[in-house]
Amino acid sequence: MRKPSVKCALLAAMVAKHRWGTPIGEDALLSIAAIDSNEYPAASAAFDDLRSEPYITSKGNRGIELNNGAFGALADVLYRECEWEPFHIRSRLKHYEGWDRHDWA
Repeated sequence: MRKPSVKCALLAAMVAKHRWGTPIGEDALLSIAAIDSNEYPAASAAFDDLRSEPYITSKGNRGIELNNGAFGALADVLYRECEWEPFHIRSRLKHYEGWDRHDWA
């Protein structure tokens, strides 16, 4: 099994710790993500990059959080870039209401 990218490790941690309306700061996210300490510079850059993604809501100095209204886009990233299986994504993104019309192709 290959190691996930830094971006995917950050997203996995965010999905695991997701609480609507509760952003997570960079230091907190990096401390719980499955990354090595030598990957912190890349993870810091990935954290900044995530701020502009449609499935992330930036809360400024408070951090970032998952955008509940864009779980479809997040599911696509988890499937295509992070190589998560659809059943795993469905079990983790329980509040996504578009499963019946979601296209994994």
